[in-house]
Amino acid sequence: MVLSRLKPKTESKLTKQICKVVLDHFEKQYIKELGDSWITVRDILISPACWQHAVLFNRFNFPFELEKELLQKRYHTLLQDYYPYYPKSLTCYISRVPGWIPSERHHLGKLKGYYLLNAASLLPVLALELQNGERVLDMCAAPGGKSIALLQCAYPGYFHCNDHDYLRARWLKQTLESFIPQPMTNKIEVSELDGREIGDIQPEMFDKVLVDAPCSNDRSWLFSSDTQKAIHRLNQRKALPIMQVELLRSAIKALRPGGLLVYSTCTLSKAENSDVIDQILNSHSDIIPVDMKEIASAGSHDFTFASSGQEHGLLVLPDKGCSCSALWTKQNRTNSFSIQQVFYCFCFCGQ
Repeated sequence: MVLSRLKPKTESKLTKQICKVVLDHFEKQYIKELGDSWITVRDILISPACWQHAVLFNRFNFPFELEKELLQKRYHTLLQDYYPYYPKSLTCYISRVPGWIPSERHHLGKLKGYYLLNAASLLPVLALELQNGERVLDMCAAPGGKSIALLQCAYPGYFHCNDHDYLRARWLKQTLESFIPQPMTNKIEVSELDGREIGDIQPEMFDKVLVDAPCSNDRSWLFSSDTQKAIHRLNQRKALPIMQVELLRSAIKALRPGGLLVYSTCTLSKAENSDVIDQILNSHSDIIPVDMKEIASAGSHDFTFASSGQEHGLLVLPDKGCSCSALWTKQNRTNSFSIQQVFYCFCFCGQ
């Protein structure tokens, strides 16, 4: 690996066509839900030059040479010195200056050294606090980034990775083959089940459950090349919370008493985030929300969180770096960077 690989993004990489019908829809919705914050968020989302990948290292094939390069380029480890739960085996680098690193190609029988992901993707993974020997379910796992991240944290006793879509499940299997050594795969099951049925199939089976739910992915929808497809997505958007609630109900059934569940999305939509959580809390008396203040305080060094409307979770806002005096923490300033993806993370324990 050579330093020349770490170079600014080319103009062709940054040229994307914004879908006006989607942007207009978001303008109307998010100015109501986010207020003035939407102006900054919108400017980041529509500016590919601001997007930045985090670089998650594979502990099973650690890329030592790449680490030297990243350090020379002033990358820093994400959350490592601040987060209450941060395994020593997990290594993830990020830069506050957007740059481009190529993804590695899949080669049968050869493990990749790193995975490119959105920095906020690590928050739901870390919130799950996976420990060695635990039984874990990644209910909507494809393409596999969070599954890979979880396996950097601990050695689960049993790991069930599921995705209902056949093509996405194939992608998930290939991702696992690219990062996980053969001996570990004996404890990993990949399935194509409807997540809404897993709770009945495997009741009280898991210590930890991650529901990274299908959602209206704001960033990718903004750059829909097919306007008719975009309009269809927007028309179907109201149905997503129904499915998300059903997935969570199934996840609760699959969770053992005293277990931990994390719900995450990559949308800003209140209907798919806090409204979903409120519906679950109002219908499940045996569910206890986990206090997120410690996570928010630790994460404020690298992220900007929404200031209100997130009573039981965290909404990460794309930001180049701004004052966070009105946010969740008491930090005077956050050294946040723009992120490609926004996450709402919710944890709760079954009793």
